[in-house]
Amino acid sequence: MQGCLWRCIGVLASLVMLGFFSRENKAARVVSNTSLNEKKKIIQQIAQEQISSEAKRHLKYFAKMQENSQVLQHANYTLLAGTSPQGKRQLTVGISSVQRTHGSYLLDTLKSVFQASSEQDLKYMLVLVLLTDTDPTWLNQTVANISGLFMPHIESGSLAVIHGLLGDSLAKSRNHTSPCGELFARQKTSSVLLMNFASNLSDYFLLLGDNVRCAPRFVSNIYWAVSAWKELPWVILDFSGMKISGKVFHTRDLPRLTSFLLLFPKDISTHLLLSEFSLLLSQNVPIRFSSSIFYHMGSYSEFEDTCFPEEQDKDLGEPDNPAATVFTDMLWLWNASPQYAYILNDDCLWVVNPLEGNYLLVVLDKPQKVIRVAVLTGSAHSKLNYLQQGQILLGYSLMDYPKHCAHYTLVGPVVRGQLDQMVFYEEDAVKEISCIKLLVTASHDFTIKILQIRVWTEVEEEET
Repeated sequence: MQGCLWRCIGVLASLVMLGFFSRENKAARVVSNTSLNEKKKIIQQIAQEQISSEAKRHLKYFAKMQENSQVLQHANYTLLAGTSPQGKRQLTVGISSVQRTHGSYLLDTLKSVFQASSEQDLKYMLVLVLLTDTDPTWLNQTVANISGLFMPHIESGSLAVIHGLLGDSLAKSRNHTSPCGELFARQKTSSVLLMNFASNLSDYFLLLGDNVRCAPRFVSNIYWAVSAWKELPWVILDFSGMKISGKVFHTRDLPRLTSFLLLFPKDISTHLLLSEFSLLLSQNVPIRFSSSIFYHMGSYSEFEDTCFPEEQDKDLGEPDNPAATVFTDMLWLWNASPQYAYILNDDCLWVVNPLEGNYLLVVLDKPQKVIRVAVLTGSAHSKLNYLQQGQILLGYSLMDYPKHCAHYTLVGPVVRGQLDQMVFYEEDAVKEISCIKLLVTASHDFTIKILQIRVWTEVEEEET
Protein backbone atom coordinates (compact mmCIF):
# COMPACT_ATOMS: atom_id res chain seq x y z
CA MET A 1 0.00 0.00 0.00
CA GLN A 2 2.73 2.46 1.02
CA GLY A 3 4.84 1.43 -1.98
CA CYS A 4 2.08 2.26 -4.45
CA LEU A 5 1.52 5.64 -2.85
CA TRP A 6 5.17 6.59 -3.02
CA ARG A 7 5.51 5.37 -6.60
CA CYS A 8 2.64 7.64 -7.65
CA ILE A 9 4.03 10.56 -5.68
CA GLY A 10 7.46 9.80 -7.09
CA VAL A 11 6.21 10.17 -10.65
CA LEU A 12 4.86 13.64 -9.89
CA ALA A 13 8.05 14.62 -8.08
CA SER A 14 10.17 13.38 -11.00
CA LEU A 15 8.23 15.57 -13.42
CA VAL A 16 8.86 18.58 -11.21
CA MET A 17 12.58 17.86 -10.90
CA LEU A 18 12.88 17.35 -14.65
CA GLY A 19 11.48 20.84 -15.17
CA PHE A 20 14.03 22.31 -12.80
CA PHE A 21 17.03 20.57 -14.36
CA SER A 22 15.99 21.57 -17.88
CA ARG A 23 16.42 25.22 -16.90
CA GLU A 24 19.67 24.80 -14.93
CA ASN A 25 21.91 25.62 -17.89
CA LYS A 26 20.00 28.83 -18.51
CA ALA A 27 20.77 30.06 -14.98
CA ALA A 28 24.46 29.16 -15.33
CA ARG A 29 24.84 31.06 -18.61
CA VAL A 30 23.07 34.18 -17.35
CA VAL A 31 25.16 34.62 -14.20
CA SER A 32 28.59 33.94 -15.73
CA ASN A 33 29.54 37.56 -16.46
CA THR A 34 27.81 39.50 -13.71
CA SER A 35 28.73 40.89 -10.31
CA LEU A 36 28.02 38.98 -7.08
CA ASN A 37 24.98 41.09 -6.14
CA GLU A 38 23.58 40.85 -9.65
CA LYS A 39 24.10 37.10 -9.56
CA LYS A 40 22.12 36.83 -6.35
CA LYS A 41 19.24 38.87 -7.78
CA ILE A 42 19.17 36.88 -11.02
CA ILE A 43 19.30 33.53 -9.20
CA GLN A 44 16.46 34.61 -6.89
CA GLN A 45 14.40 35.77 -9.87
CA ILE A 46 14.97 32.53 -11.78
CA ALA A 47 14.16 30.46 -8.67
CA GLN A 48 10.93 32.41 -8.14
CA GLU A 49 9.98 31.94 -11.81
CA GLN A 50 10.62 28.20 -11.46
CA ILE A 51 8.52 27.92 -8.31
CA SER A 52 5.67 29.93 -9.85
CA SER A 53 5.84 27.86 -13.02
CA GLU A 54 5.74 24.55 -11.17
CA ALA A 55 2.87 25.74 -8.96
CA LYS A 56 0.89 26.63 -12.07
CA ARG A 57 1.68 23.22 -13.53
CA HIS A 58 0.33 21.54 -10.42
CA LEU A 59 -2.88 23.57 -10.60
CA LYS A 60 -3.33 22.76 -14.28
CA TYR A 61 -2.64 19.09 -13.59
CA PHE A 62 -5.23 18.92 -10.82
CA ALA A 63 -7.72 20.83 -12.98
CA LYS A 64 -7.21 18.26 -15.72
CA MET A 65 -7.75 15.45 -13.24
CA GLN A 66 -11.03 17.08 -12.26
CA GLU A 67 -12.18 17.24 -15.88
CA ASN A 68 -11.26 13.61 -16.52
CA SER A 69 -12.68 12.16 -13.30
CA GLN A 70 -15.40 9.81 -14.45
CA VAL A 71 -16.17 8.40 -11.02
CA LEU A 72 -17.71 11.57 -9.58
CA GLN A 73 -19.87 12.06 -12.65
CA HIS A 74 -21.84 9.03 -11.45
CA ALA A 75 -22.18 10.17 -7.84
CA ASN A 76 -25.80 9.93 -6.77
CA TYR A 77 -27.22 12.21 -4.03
CA THR A 78 -30.64 12.34 -2.37
CA LEU A 79 -31.72 15.11 -0.01
CA LEU A 80 -33.21 13.41 3.06
CA ALA A 81 -33.79 16.37 5.38
CA GLY A 82 -33.56 20.13 4.95
CA THR A 83 -33.63 22.20 1.80
CA SER A 84 -31.12 22.71 -0.96
CA PRO A 85 -28.57 25.20 0.41
CA GLN A 86 -29.27 28.75 -0.76
CA GLY A 87 -26.43 31.23 -1.00
CA LYS A 88 -22.82 30.69 -0.04
CA ARG A 89 -21.98 30.29 3.64
CA GLN A 90 -18.64 30.94 5.26
CA LEU A 91 -18.16 27.43 6.65
CA THR A 92 -19.53 23.98 5.89
CA VAL A 93 -19.19 21.40 8.67
CA GLY A 94 -19.09 18.05 6.90
CA ILE A 95 -19.94 14.85 8.80
CA SER A 96 -20.32 11.41 7.25
CA SER A 97 -21.90 8.42 8.98
CA VAL A 98 -22.72 4.80 8.29
CA GLN A 99 -24.65 2.10 10.10
CA ARG A 100 -22.77 0.67 13.09
CA THR A 101 -23.22 -2.71 14.75
CA HIS A 102 -23.13 -1.33 18.29
CA GLY A 103 -24.90 1.99 17.84
CA SER A 104 -23.74 5.43 16.76
CA TYR A 105 -22.44 8.70 18.21
CA LEU A 106 -23.87 10.75 15.33
CA LEU A 107 -26.68 12.38 17.35
CA ASP A 108 -24.27 13.20 20.19
CA THR A 109 -21.88 14.75 17.69
CA LEU A 110 -24.63 16.94 16.23
CA LYS A 111 -25.70 17.99 19.74
CA SER A 112 -22.13 19.02 20.46
CA VAL A 113 -21.85 20.99 17.19
CA PHE A 114 -25.00 23.02 17.83
CA GLN A 115 -24.49 23.46 21.57
CA ALA A 116 -20.99 24.82 20.92
CA SER A 117 -22.29 27.32 18.32
CA SER A 118 -23.84 30.69 19.05
CA GLU A 119 -26.80 32.13 17.16
CA GLN A 120 -24.35 34.35 15.30
CA ASP A 121 -22.18 31.35 14.39
CA LEU A 122 -25.18 29.53 12.93
CA LYS A 123 -25.81 32.35 10.46
CA TYR A 124 -22.50 31.65 8.77
CA MET A 125 -22.32 27.86 8.85
CA LEU A 126 -24.02 24.84 7.32
CA VAL A 127 -23.87 21.42 8.95
CA LEU A 128 -23.94 18.82 6.18
CA VAL A 129 -24.53 15.18 7.18
CA LEU A 130 -23.82 12.47 4.61
CA LEU A 131 -25.31 8.99 5.12
CA THR A 132 -23.71 6.32 2.92
CA ASP A 133 -25.43 3.11 4.05
CA THR A 134 -27.96 1.46 1.73
CA ASP A 135 -30.21 -0.07 4.42
CA PRO A 136 -33.57 1.78 4.01
CA THR A 137 -34.71 0.95 7.56
CA TRP A 138 -31.57 2.46 9.09
CA LEU A 139 -31.74 5.48 6.79
CA ASN A 140 -35.37 6.22 7.67
CA GLN A 141 -34.77 5.80 11.41
CA THR A 142 -31.63 7.95 11.38
CA VAL A 143 -33.35 10.76 9.47
CA ALA A 144 -36.34 10.57 11.83
CA ASN A 145 -34.03 10.81 14.87
CA ILE A 146 -32.16 13.79 13.42
CA SER A 147 -35.40 15.54 12.44
CA GLY A 148 -36.93 14.98 15.85
CA LEU A 149 -33.98 16.52 17.71
CA PHE A 150 -32.84 19.23 15.31
CA MET A 151 -35.93 20.39 13.42
CA PRO A 152 -35.34 24.12 14.24
CA HIS A 153 -31.89 23.90 12.64
CA ILE A 154 -33.29 22.06 9.62
CA GLU A 155 -36.01 24.68 9.18
CA SER A 156 -33.52 27.55 9.51
CA GLY A 157 -31.28 26.04 6.83
CA SER A 158 -28.38 25.33 9.19
CA LEU A 159 -28.64 21.55 8.82
CA ALA A 160 -29.06 19.32 5.79
CA VAL A 161 -28.96 15.52 5.56
CA ILE A 162 -28.11 13.79 2.29
CA HIS A 163 -27.62 10.24 1.08
CA GLY A 164 -24.76 9.61 -1.32
CA LEU A 165 -23.46 6.70 -3.35
CA LEU A 166 -20.69 6.13 -5.87
CA GLY A 167 -21.96 3.83 -8.60
CA ASP A 168 -18.59 2.41 -9.58
CA SER A 169 -16.01 -0.19 -8.67
CA LEU A 170 -14.55 2.01 -5.92
CA ALA A 171 -17.64 1.44 -3.85
CA LYS A 172 -18.36 -2.15 -4.91
CA SER A 173 -15.00 -3.89 -4.87
CA ARG A 174 -14.15 -6.02 -1.86
CA ASN A 175 -10.58 -6.97 -2.83
CA HIS A 176 -8.46 -5.29 -0.18
CA THR A 177 -4.74 -5.64 0.41
CA SER A 178 -4.85 -5.24 4.21
CA PRO A 179 -7.17 -6.16 7.10
CA CYS A 180 -8.10 -2.48 7.41
CA GLY A 181 -8.60 -2.07 3.66
CA GLU A 182 -12.40 -2.17 3.74
CA LEU A 183 -12.55 0.51 6.45
CA PHE A 184 -10.06 2.69 4.55
CA ALA A 185 -12.07 2.29 1.34
CA ARG A 186 -15.30 3.22 3.12
CA GLN A 187 -13.67 6.24 4.71
CA LYS A 188 -12.29 7.44 1.38
CA THR A 189 -15.62 6.95 -0.40
CA SER A 190 -17.46 8.94 2.30
CA SER A 191 -14.86 11.72 2.25
CA VAL A 192 -14.97 12.02 -1.54
CA LEU A 193 -18.78 12.11 -1.65
CA LEU A 194 -18.97 14.66 1.16
CA MET A 195 -16.32 16.99 -0.30
CA ASN A 196 -17.73 16.71 -3.81
CA PHE A 197 -21.19 17.81 -2.65
CA ALA A 198 -19.77 20.63 -0.49
CA SER A 199 -17.43 22.11 -3.09
CA ASN A 200 -19.65 25.14 -3.86
CA LEU A 201 -21.50 25.66 -0.59
CA SER A 202 -19.10 27.88 1.35
CA ASP A 203 -15.66 29.47 1.51
CA TYR A 204 -14.22 26.91 3.92
CA PHE A 205 -14.88 23.25 4.70
CA LEU A 206 -14.42 21.54 8.08
CA LEU A 207 -14.17 17.74 8.07
CA LEU A 208 -15.46 15.94 11.17
CA GLY A 209 -16.09 12.33 12.08
CA ASP A 210 -19.40 11.18 13.56
CA ASN A 211 -17.91 10.67 17.04
CA VAL A 212 -16.47 14.10 17.81
CA ARG A 213 -17.01 16.60 20.64
CA CYS A 214 -16.57 20.30 19.87
CA ALA A 215 -15.16 23.04 22.09
CA PRO A 216 -17.45 26.06 22.73
CA ARG A 217 -17.39 28.72 20.00
CA PHE A 218 -15.28 26.56 17.69
CA VAL A 219 -16.68 28.46 14.70
CA SER A 220 -15.27 31.72 16.07
CA ASN A 221 -11.89 30.07 16.62
CA ILE A 222 -11.82 28.93 13.01
CA TYR A 223 -13.01 32.32 11.76
CA TRP A 224 -10.23 34.25 13.49
CA ALA A 225 -7.62 31.71 12.40
CA VAL A 226 -8.54 31.76 8.70
CA SER A 227 -8.75 35.56 8.85
CA ALA A 228 -5.20 35.76 10.20
CA TRP A 229 -3.97 33.28 7.55
CA LYS A 230 -5.89 34.98 4.73
CA GLU A 231 -2.85 36.59 3.10
CA LEU A 232 -0.61 33.56 3.64
CA PRO A 233 -0.57 30.33 1.60
CA TRP A 234 -2.05 27.25 3.26
CA VAL A 235 -3.83 24.06 2.22
CA ILE A 236 -4.95 22.48 5.51
CA LEU A 237 -5.32 24.08 8.93
CA ASP A 238 -5.45 21.44 11.66
CA PHE A 239 -7.44 22.19 14.82
CA SER A 240 -7.07 18.80 16.54
CA GLY A 241 -4.71 15.88 17.00
CA MET A 242 -7.05 13.46 15.23
CA LYS A 243 -6.16 11.85 11.91
CA ILE A 244 -9.09 13.26 9.90
CA SER A 245 -11.39 15.29 12.12
CA GLY A 246 -10.70 18.95 12.77
CA LYS A 247 -9.09 19.78 9.44
CA VAL A 248 -10.18 22.91 7.54
CA PHE A 249 -9.82 23.33 3.76
CA HIS A 250 -10.53 26.02 1.19
CA THR A 251 -13.58 24.76 -0.69
CA ARG A 252 -11.85 25.82 -3.92
CA ASP A 253 -9.36 22.99 -3.26
CA LEU A 254 -12.02 20.30 -2.78
CA PRO A 255 -12.45 19.36 -6.48
CA ARG A 256 -8.70 18.84 -6.81
CA LEU A 257 -8.57 16.96 -3.52
CA THR A 258 -11.37 14.54 -4.41
CA SER A 259 -9.75 13.83 -7.79
CA PHE A 260 -6.40 13.32 -6.07
CA LEU A 261 -7.88 10.84 -3.58
CA LEU A 262 -9.41 8.83 -6.42
CA LEU A 263 -6.02 8.49 -8.15
CA PHE A 264 -4.82 6.01 -5.54
CA PRO A 265 -5.93 2.51 -4.55
CA LYS A 266 -9.11 2.57 -2.51
CA ASP A 267 -7.55 0.96 0.55
CA ILE A 268 -4.92 3.63 1.21
CA SER A 269 -5.88 5.58 4.31
CA THR A 270 -7.26 9.04 3.55
CA HIS A 271 -5.20 10.80 6.23
CA LEU A 272 -2.00 9.55 4.57
CA LEU A 273 -3.04 11.11 1.27
CA LEU A 274 -4.03 14.43 2.84
CA SER A 275 -0.44 15.15 3.86
CA GLU A 276 0.77 14.32 0.34
CA PHE A 277 -1.87 16.62 -1.15
CA SER A 278 -0.60 19.46 1.05
CA LEU A 279 2.96 18.83 -0.15
CA LEU A 280 1.93 18.94 -3.80
CA LEU A 281 0.31 22.33 -3.22
CA SER A 282 3.48 23.58 -1.48
CA GLN A 283 2.44 23.38 2.18
CA ASN A 284 5.58 21.56 3.23
CA VAL A 285 4.80 21.11 6.92
CA PRO A 286 1.55 20.65 8.88
CA ILE A 287 -0.07 23.74 10.38
CA ARG A 288 -1.29 22.46 13.72
CA PHE A 289 -2.71 24.66 16.47
CA SER A 290 -1.59 23.48 19.89
CA SER A 291 -4.94 23.89 21.63
CA SER A 292 -7.36 21.36 20.15
CA ILE A 293 -10.97 22.41 19.71
CA PHE A 294 -12.21 18.96 18.62
CA TYR A 295 -11.98 15.78 20.66
CA HIS A 296 -12.58 12.07 20.13
CA MET A 297 -15.92 11.18 21.71
CA GLY A 298 -15.92 7.37 21.72
CA SER A 299 -14.92 4.16 19.96
CA TYR A 300 -17.01 1.91 17.75
CA SER A 301 -14.94 -1.25 17.96
CA GLU A 302 -11.51 -2.49 18.90
CA PHE A 303 -10.87 -3.28 15.24
CA GLU A 304 -11.62 0.29 14.13
CA ASP A 305 -9.39 1.61 16.91
CA THR A 306 -6.58 -0.51 15.50
CA CYS A 307 -7.14 0.74 11.94
CA PHE A 308 -7.68 4.37 12.99
CA PRO A 309 -5.41 4.91 15.99
CA GLU A 310 -6.08 8.27 17.57
CA GLU A 311 -3.13 10.52 18.35
CA GLN A 312 -3.38 11.67 21.92
CA ASP A 313 -2.37 15.28 22.57
CA LYS A 314 1.02 14.89 24.17
CA ASP A 315 1.33 16.71 27.46
CA LEU A 316 4.38 18.90 26.93
CA GLY A 317 4.11 20.36 30.40
CA GLU A 318 5.17 23.92 31.10
CA PRO A 319 7.38 25.89 28.69
CA ASP A 320 11.10 25.58 29.36
CA ASN A 321 12.36 28.80 27.69
CA PRO A 322 16.07 28.02 27.23
CA ALA A 323 18.61 30.71 28.06
CA ALA A 324 18.51 33.55 25.54
CA THR A 325 19.07 37.27 24.99
CA VAL A 326 16.22 39.45 23.68
CA PHE A 327 16.63 42.39 21.29
CA THR A 328 14.08 44.80 19.83
CA ASP A 329 14.02 47.92 17.66
CA MET A 330 10.77 49.10 19.28
CA LEU A 331 10.46 51.83 21.89
CA TRP A 332 9.41 50.46 25.28
CA LEU A 333 7.89 52.13 28.33
CA TRP A 334 9.04 52.58 31.92
CA ASN A 335 12.05 51.00 33.53
CA ALA A 336 11.66 47.76 31.62
CA SER A 337 13.77 45.55 29.36
CA PRO A 338 13.04 43.45 26.24
CA GLN A 339 14.02 40.46 28.37
CA TYR A 340 10.74 40.91 30.27
CA ALA A 341 8.86 39.47 27.29
CA TYR A 342 10.76 36.17 27.57
CA ILE A 343 11.19 35.58 31.31
CA LEU A 344 8.55 33.18 32.65
CA ASN A 345 7.07 35.40 35.35
CA ASP A 346 4.48 38.17 35.67
CA ASP A 347 6.67 40.83 34.04
CA CYS A 348 5.65 42.12 30.61
CA LEU A 349 6.89 44.56 27.98
CA TRP A 350 4.94 47.61 26.79
CA VAL A 351 5.99 48.88 23.35
CA VAL A 352 4.86 52.19 21.86
CA ASN A 353 3.11 52.38 18.49
CA PRO A 354 5.06 49.60 16.72
CA LEU A 355 5.60 50.09 13.01
CA GLU A 356 5.47 47.58 10.18
CA GLY A 357 8.80 45.77 10.13
CA ASN A 358 9.56 46.26 13.84
CA TYR A 359 10.60 43.11 15.66
CA LEU A 360 11.36 41.48 18.96
CA LEU A 361 14.16 38.93 18.54
CA VAL A 362 15.00 36.09 20.94
CA VAL A 363 18.54 34.79 20.32
CA LEU A 364 19.12 31.45 22.07
CA ASP A 365 22.44 30.88 23.81
CA LYS A 366 22.61 27.43 22.20
CA PRO A 367 20.67 26.10 19.18
CA GLN A 368 17.61 24.10 20.24
CA LYS A 369 14.98 21.90 18.63
CA VAL A 370 11.82 23.93 19.26
CA ILE A 371 8.67 21.78 19.20
CA ARG A 372 6.08 24.37 20.26
CA VAL A 373 5.98 28.14 20.53
CA ALA A 374 3.38 30.48 22.01
CA VAL A 375 3.06 34.26 22.10
CA LEU A 376 0.65 36.16 24.34
CA THR A 377 -0.06 39.86 23.87
CA GLY A 378 -2.72 42.22 25.22
CA SER A 379 -4.74 42.31 28.41
CA ALA A 380 -6.32 38.96 29.18
CA HIS A 381 -9.71 40.29 30.29
CA SER A 382 -10.29 43.45 28.26
CA LYS A 383 -8.74 42.21 24.98
CA LEU A 384 -7.02 45.58 24.63
CA ASN A 385 -3.43 46.44 23.71
CA TYR A 386 -2.88 43.27 21.73
CA LEU A 387 -0.81 42.90 18.57
CA GLN A 388 -3.35 42.82 15.79
CA GLN A 389 -1.02 41.90 12.93
CA GLY A 390 2.22 40.05 13.45
CA GLN A 391 4.03 36.80 12.71
CA ILE A 392 6.32 34.38 14.47
CA LEU A 393 9.38 33.13 12.61
CA LEU A 394 12.08 30.62 13.60
CA GLY A 395 15.65 31.35 12.51
CA TYR A 396 18.86 29.42 12.06
CA SER A 397 22.43 30.12 10.92
CA LEU A 398 23.27 32.62 13.68
CA MET A 399 25.21 35.73 12.63
CA ASP A 400 27.13 38.21 14.80
CA TYR A 401 27.35 42.01 14.83
CA PRO A 402 24.48 42.54 15.22
CA LYS A 403 23.08 39.27 16.50
CA HIS A 404 20.55 37.85 14.07
CA CYS A 405 19.81 34.74 12.02
CA ALA A 406 20.54 34.46 8.32
CA HIS A 407 17.46 32.40 7.45
CA TYR A 408 13.92 32.23 8.83
CA THR A 409 10.88 29.99 8.41
CA LEU A 410 7.33 31.07 9.19
CA VAL A 411 5.47 29.45 12.06
CA GLY A 412 2.32 31.50 11.55
CA PRO A 413 0.50 34.80 12.15
CA VAL A 414 -0.78 35.88 15.53
CA VAL A 415 -4.53 35.32 15.91
CA ARG A 416 -6.19 38.07 17.96
CA GLY A 417 -2.86 38.84 19.55
CA GLN A 418 -1.90 35.25 20.30
CA LEU A 419 -0.18 32.28 18.73
CA ASP A 420 0.17 28.74 20.04
CA GLN A 421 1.38 26.24 17.47
CA MET A 422 3.25 23.00 17.20
CA VAL A 423 6.46 23.28 15.19
CA PHE A 424 7.17 20.87 12.34
CA TYR A 425 10.22 20.71 10.11
CA GLU A 426 10.67 19.88 6.47
CA GLU A 427 12.57 16.71 5.70
CA ASP A 428 16.35 17.35 5.74
CA ALA A 429 15.76 20.89 7.06
CA VAL A 430 17.79 22.45 9.87
CA LYS A 431 16.01 21.46 13.08
CA GLU A 432 18.12 23.32 15.63
CA ILE A 433 16.81 26.86 15.98
CA SER A 434 18.87 29.85 17.12
CA CYS A 435 16.32 32.70 16.80
CA ILE A 436 12.65 33.31 17.52
CA LYS A 437 11.35 36.51 15.95
CA LEU A 438 8.08 38.33 16.63
CA LEU A 439 7.63 40.46 13.50
CA VAL A 440 5.13 43.33 13.29
CA THR A 441 3.42 43.14 9.87
CA ALA A 442 1.33 46.33 10.07
CA SER A 443 1.77 49.62 11.92
CA HIS A 444 -0.21 50.12 15.14
CA ASP A 445 -1.13 53.56 16.48
CA PHE A 446 -1.47 52.40 20.08
CA THR A 447 0.64 50.76 22.77
CA ILE A 448 1.10 46.98 22.68
CA LYS A 449 1.49 44.78 25.74
CA ILE A 450 3.73 41.76 25.12
CA LEU A 451 2.95 39.41 27.97
CA GLN A 452 5.16 36.45 27.19
CA ILE A 453 6.94 34.41 24.57
CA ARG A 454 6.85 30.75 25.56
CA VAL A 455 9.06 28.04 24.11
CA TRP A 456 9.01 24.26 24.41
CA THR A 457 12.11 22.36 23.33
CA GLU A 458 12.79 18.69 22.75
CA VAL A 459 14.70 17.28 25.67
CA GLU A 460 17.61 15.10 24.68
CA GLU A 461 17.60 11.72 26.38
CA GLU A 462 20.71 10.99 28.36
CA GLU A 463 22.84 8.13 27.12
CA THR A 464 22.75 5.09 29.36
